[in-house]
Amino acid sequence: MKEAKMLDRREFTLAAAMAVLSGVAITVAASCGGGSSSPASPTSPTSSTPTASGGDKSGSISANHGHAAVITSAQLTAAGGIALGIQGTASHPHTVTLAGSDLSAIAGSQRVSKESSNDSGHSHTVTFN
Repeated sequence: MKEAKMLDRREFTLAAAMAVLSGVAITVAASCGGGSSSPASPTSPTSSTPTASGGDKSGSISANHGHAAVITSAQLTAAGGIALGIQGTASHPHTVTLAGSDLSAIAGSQRVSKESSNDSGHSHTVTFN
């Protein structure tokens, strides 16, 4: 009989993110070009991005071109912080780092805005609530 493998928190988070994104139709998005950062005003998620369900929380992403930011209810109740991948259907990744206190605030319906990693020559502001 095969022994069951235990997942650590990082593997679980990655598997959960992949499960959320697996239902999304994948399209090729053009890179958003030069510029060192994006405007600070958030835009609403588009219909091609995953939406939050149950206790999940979706974030709005400034100058969005296919990125998706969804924190699962399991991630919201995690004790520590997370590094949230927001690639979505974009042709490149970004990461948003959220501390445990940020997750608690988001779970409590408080507004939290964070700057993403700078990838492909730009970053985005991600706002929850």
